[in-house]
Amino acid sequence: MPLQNRVDPFGAIHAVSERGLFTGNRGIIHDPETKTLLKKRWALPAWIICVCQFRNVRREPMGRNRPGGKAGWTELFFLDEVTALAAGHRPCFFCQRERARDFVGRFGQAFDIEEPRAPQVDKRLHGERLASGGKRPAVAMDALAGLPDGAMIAAGGSAYAVRHGRMLAWSFAGYGPPTILDRSRDETLVLLTPETTLAVLRRGFQPVWHPSAKA
Repeated sequence: MPLQNRVDPFGAIHAVSERGLFTGNRGIIHDPETKTLLKKRWALPAWIICVCQFRNVRREPMGRNRPGGKAGWTELFFLDEVTALAAGHRPCFFCQRERARDFVGRFGQAFDIEEPRAPQVDKRLHGERLASGGKRPAVAMDALAGLPDGAMIAAGGSAYAVRHGRMLAWSFAGYGPPTILDRSRDETLVLLTPETTLAVLRRGFQPVWHPSAKA
């Protein structure tokens, strides 16, 4: 039975078998006795993206990974970095220091902050994340061409990622072939990637894609 620790681009957490390329966390949000989520879906404003393998550290997902048998941070999993960014996470300064510095540096460029810091990023993101109560603006069909690679939108309840000017349908197993959204359909397109992260992508940050996006 899969644990409920797989995150979709909306920021919701599901129980599915596919693990994905990255892990990460929002603090401690599980009960290690039952290995189930608590009612809360975040404990800290710092939502991070981590690599699955780092310094031969082994963790028991949703287990007791702190000294004394206490629950450690709750391991969440993402298809790829594009998915994690859409959900409102950002790279970790512990296991992905260079990528985290790159992300925060480009954040500073985007918002004209001379010495940007991770807490500044987290504060802005926390007000924009769907999973923490943030709102997402609607996107006009004509505006899709202006979105950077790695941005994600929702249409008809499904998520799509922008890559080389085309839309790729998202799933926990990977991306589908390029899709052309029907301009004649009267449906609302919603931006999933937080506006703060969009600004970072526009400044040249290159997110890691699942291999299916390159097929």
